[in-house]
Amino acid sequence: MNVLPVLTCLLLTLAIVSYSEEAKPTEPKVKALGDGNYSLGLIKFNENTRRISFPGEVNQIEGVLEFALVHENGKLHESLLATKASALNLNVALKLLHFKESPELFPALDENFEKIDDAPIVSDETKAAARLQILISWEKDGKKVEHPINDLIYNLFKEKKMDPVPWVYQGSYIHSNSFEAETSGDLVAIFIARSALINYPGNDNDIDEPWTPNAKLIPKNGTPVTITFAPLLDKK
Repeated sequence: MNVLPVLTCLLLTLAIVSYSEEAKPTEPKVKALGDGNYSLGLIKFNENTRRISFPGEVNQIEGVLEFALVHENGKLHESLLATKASALNLNVALKLLHFKESPELFPALDENFEKIDDAPIVSDETKAAARLQILISWEKDGKKVEHPINDLIYNLFKEKKMDPVPWVYQGSYIHSNSFEAETSGDLVAIFIARSALINYPGNDNDIDEPWTPNAKLIPKNGTPVTITFAPLLDKK
């Protein structure tokens, strides 16, 4: 399937509801690179492997973490990594590669954002389609080093690395004609956030105190990294 026409249509549709009068949407610069590869801004993705990769950097090597990844204009004081990549573009790539949003972590709200019901029960099919792994790679002594992002986050309460559970694509939301993940910069949340694109579904995701960078593995602040969203069981 050639995703380029679909991608252009989807991105324009989403952009229309994510602008202000001062910053109206422009036509997306989508490039087909061959062999199922595409680029969208800083993001590269492949329709066959369903991998999405983009650049970032180490933002925090100590202190409390609420986020694994934020945009550089977001909550840098509580995030392991930062990136210049657009939340809107990431969301488009996730949708095109058939990752499916799952609302399983959050209670249902009304139009005033008041709780009206518990978190919905979603099908096993939706749960499976929403789950992914996040891989972080960088250069060390001329060689590529790669770890699941879970290995780079430490739970102080349990005195061990974050449990190796997959992450959940939740998709953020539209509010006041803006895509909230783009506005807030919330991309991957440990302490779950409805505004984030992706959330951690494991234990202790409702408190922020236990989470800190894993000093044994995380490279120094400012180290360039490549962030990859990938399907489960993808070891390439």
